[in-house]
Amino acid sequence: SKEVVKKIKENLFWALFYNALCIPVAAGVFYSAFQLKLNPMIGALAMSFSSVFVLTNSLRLRFFKPSYKNKAAQAEAVLETLEKEKDMEKVIDIEGMMCKKCEKHVSDALNAIDGVKAAVSLEEHNARVSLEREVGDEVLREAIEKAGYEVKEIR
Repeated sequence: SKEVVKKIKENLFWALFYNALCIPVAAGVFYSAFQLKLNPMIGALAMSFSSVFVLTNSLRLRFFKPSYKNKAAQAEAVLETLEKEKDMEKVIDIEGMMCKKCEKHVSDALNAIDGVKAAVSLEEHNARVSLEREVGDEVLREAIEKAGYEVKEIR
């Protein structure tokens, strides 16, 4: 965005400079003093050139490559964010659920933990857990086992 703002300022400068110079010449302001006048067709061509110049200057943005002050730190921050997002969702394989009541019992046990939102599936015999804060696997395992079910795996 800084480069775009820079190009906008450049374009404004050159357009204002060019117009401040050419409009008085085209209007005949300098005719009496310097015998300087501009044919209207050349004036129209000059105005078109001004637009082409501004457009060409803007198109130079295509070749802009951002430079990062510390690429290693930026890459590390991205990896850390991805790792946190990965750790914030877990799938727990549960054994012993046989009916909708069992599904609700496990769901209530997991959702009672602060910072945990769980969706339990009877068909897949698992629970998909989203963590709003860091919660250890042992806390999740303990809640399910207290509800009377066995945890096979936490992924």
